[in-house]
Amino acid sequence: MNVRVYVTPKAGILDPQGATVERALPALGFSGVSGVRIGKYIELQLQPADGADPAAVREQVDDMCRKLLANPIIEDYRFEIDG
Repeated sequence: MNVRVYVTPKAGILDPQGATVERALPALGFSGVSGVRIGKYIELQLQPADGADPAAVREQVDDMCRKLLANPIIEDYRFEIDG
């Protein structure tokens, strides 16, 4: 199974990297851009046990996100599972 995880700073959390990009874009000729947020994109391959329940697979991926891939205190995450 292909898993894609998207991690972004929570609303209200300072995003210095996003702010830097937002300030730089007008200098490069791109106007009207605001609200830039920089996050992480993670891809992984998951081989669940044969006949694994889709809900159990989603729970496993959610557990990975909460324990390692994202910091739930300051980051939001979502994921997609193909396969």
